[in-house]
Amino acid sequence: MLTKDLLGVSRAGGGYRPRFADREHRPLAARVIGTFQDHVGEARGDLDEALATLESEAADFKLVRGFASLCERDAAFETRAPVEPERARRAAFEAAEAVGVVSEDDRAMALIRAGEALGASADGVAESLYADREERQVLVEFGSRWDPDALLVQYNLSLAQTALFDATEVRVRSADPRALVAAVKRLRLMYELRRTGDGRELVVTGPTAVDRSSRRYGTRFARLLRTVAGTDEWRLEATIDDRGTERSLELSDADPVAVPDADPVADVSYDSEVEADFAGRFQGLDLPWELVREPEPLATGTRVMIPDFAFDYRHAEFRVHFEIVGFWTPEYVAKKLDQLAHVEDVELLVAVDESLGIDADLAALDHRVVPYAGRVRVKDVADVLREFEGELVDASAADLPDELVPDDAAVGVAELADRRGVSEAAIDRVTFPEHERVGRTLVRPEVLSSIDERLEPGQSLAEAEAVLDDHGVGDASAALSRLGYRVEWEGLSGGTVRRGRDR
Repeated sequence: MLTKDLLGVSRAGGGYRPRFADREHRPLAARVIGTFQDHVGEARGDLDEALATLESEAADFKLVRGFASLCERDAAFETRAPVEPERARRAAFEAAEAVGVVSEDDRAMALIRAGEALGASADGVAESLYADREERQVLVEFGSRWDPDALLVQYNLSLAQTALFDATEVRVRSADPRALVAAVKRLRLMYELRRTGDGRELVVTGPTAVDRSSRRYGTRFARLLRTVAGTDEWRLEATIDDRGTERSLELSDADPVAVPDADPVADVSYDSEVEADFAGRFQGLDLPWELVREPEPLATGTRVMIPDFAFDYRHAEFRVHFEIVGFWTPEYVAKKLDQLAHVEDVELLVAVDESLGIDADLAALDHRVVPYAGRVRVKDVADVLREFEGELVDASAADLPDELVPDDAAVGVAELADRRGVSEAAIDRVTFPEHERVGRTLVRPEVLSSIDERLEPGQSLAEAEAVLDDHGVGDASAALSRLGYRVEWEGLSGGTVRRGRDR
């Protein structure tokens, strides 16, 4: 993005059209790049003078400044001085006060005294006094990411981003709408997805419609154009607030707006990534729910909504959609509540920022609601999922017989649950007349007898575990306890199997 003073637009016919650079401006882009390259090792003031000369020769001085602004992002400046400038100034001022500077000779004497105090020459002190001023800083490196052609592409993209900074609303159609929605969610922009007669239209709230944090929101908003312009076919219409006058800006893949091959200086960073934080913590839990990012769209009247997440129950075809409500304007709150009111025939859980004060409004829509402040509490979400889980366990258990007789001599409860397509909790409600529960394993009595015959007091724990593994019993602690053994631990070297009453 460029600064607002570098924005060039045409308002012909009441529109709002950026003045894009084209092939005829390639030589000018090359000269700007060359000017930076030629001034490596020289003061910024000299570079600025050379660029000012280019501005005076060009038909559009804003174009030169725009090219230079982009090039400067790849330039490194530093202060070069024999003495740290602040120390030099302090010593020189103290010496000047002692000398009482009136004439040029007095000044020279003050610099000599300052040099003696600093262990430097008078010339070194004089050179250092204001070396940290911007115009005296030295261009030490210029590693441009762009050749002239790529600089034109980056300029046009940045120009369009700057023009969109004053948008109240942007409507986008693309050959890859899913990529756009993913980008909008990643950038934490306010949006809705509308169904139209010939497809879907993404409507994004613009920076000027945001009451607070507009600068940060606007920067994220500008990044969206990189995703839009990176698709093959796209069309964008924006409503622009042009100093109080509403104007229309239209862009499409036919315009010279594309994404250069060079990577941006830095990716977007966030002070608080509520969704990423929640996803990371939720996936660290051992729950029978799979977290799905950006599930299928939900129809909400004439609009479409893509929730932030969905939870898929692993043991049945059941999905709970999950929406995290963060920073919303009052207008967006009203729009979103209307949208959520039309979500039907799906289970929807909504985490809502307490500062919005709309918990009751959401609860009245028959959606499950969990409030949060700063970060979504995983426990609150897990508690709601467990409520669903209890109903699902009841349903799956109802489809199981009261008794089961597995063919296996020994089988784990988890494995049997997977085979039956139910949860372990459902299996726990069934009786097994030919098996005994040993921990989380179902074992026939004859298997336990066979294991008991091969176990001996004094065996190492490793040897005992090998016997259990041979019989398909993985829960060593439960099995040994069932057969009357205990483990006597010997530091970190391992354990020895003993009879339960042995001392």
